[in-house]
Amino acid sequence: MPELPEVETVANGVDARVRGQKIVRVWTSGKPQTFKSPETEILEMLTGAKIDRVRRVGKSIVMDLVRGKAAAGQFLVHLGMTGRLLVSQAEVPLPPHTHAVLSLADGREVRFVDPRRFGRLSVVTVEGGYEGPGVEPTTVTAEEFATLFKGRKLAIKAALLNQSILHGVGNIYADESLFRAGIRPRKQAGKLTRGELDRLRAALQQVLAHAIKLGGSSVSDYVDADGIRGFFQLEHKVYGRAGEACKDCGTGLKKIVVGGRTTVYCPVCQR
Repeated sequence: MPELPEVETVANGVDARVRGQKIVRVWTSGKPQTFKSPETEILEMLTGAKIDRVRRVGKSIVMDLVRGKAAAGQFLVHLGMTGRLLVSQAEVPLPPHTHAVLSLADGREVRFVDPRRFGRLSVVTVEGGYEGPGVEPTTVTAEEFATLFKGRKLAIKAALLNQSILHGVGNIYADESLFRAGIRPRKQAGKLTRGELDRLRAALQQVLAHAIKLGGSSVSDYVDADGIRGFFQLEHKVYGRAGEACKDCGTGLKKIVVGGRTTVYCPVCQR
């Protein structure tokens, strides 16, 4: 499933291509699994609205809409496991499994493609703009980060994945950040020292920033707004490498399950 860097990459790419464009028509596939809001509500909010901005909130892409100078709501796209949000010329044939098409005034289209239909499309109206649950990990301060985990009995890996605590962090970047911070994934979040939490916050923000710079991790179906794969998977230290040698110390990497998620760590580098 695309995580924060992948969603950020897609949102930035779409924003650069369609900001300021008017949506003149909307088509939806009618596949009920795809739509969290009724399709009639999606068509009503989007048709005739102008795209003010496209941004990421957690793991969702948020399209802020305006009519004239007034806010008109937000279109939320969750990519799920295999979702893609692509900007294409109208004459390019629609890919299989296309579930929504936003036709723009300049003749291009924004297309949502999702073979497995785990993605979700919805519309909301939030005064001041939709910000979602949880705290934004790329900007959280050291004090805020420490407060988030105070007294929590969850394993730190499970806490990082809890979207009501930090939104946007998934399995890849939790594993990679814990490795770089030298922290075992099963350690109780509330028992981490302030020094460990400071290291983890720094590692998490560095990993996310570098992954965004490289266009995210393409380990399955993920591509950006132009259909281009990311490159951060080439720099994974632990994720997806169970049984292989640690790139730092040579020890065999271990695989466990934490919070229902496969987790890979180094028993020497992480304590």
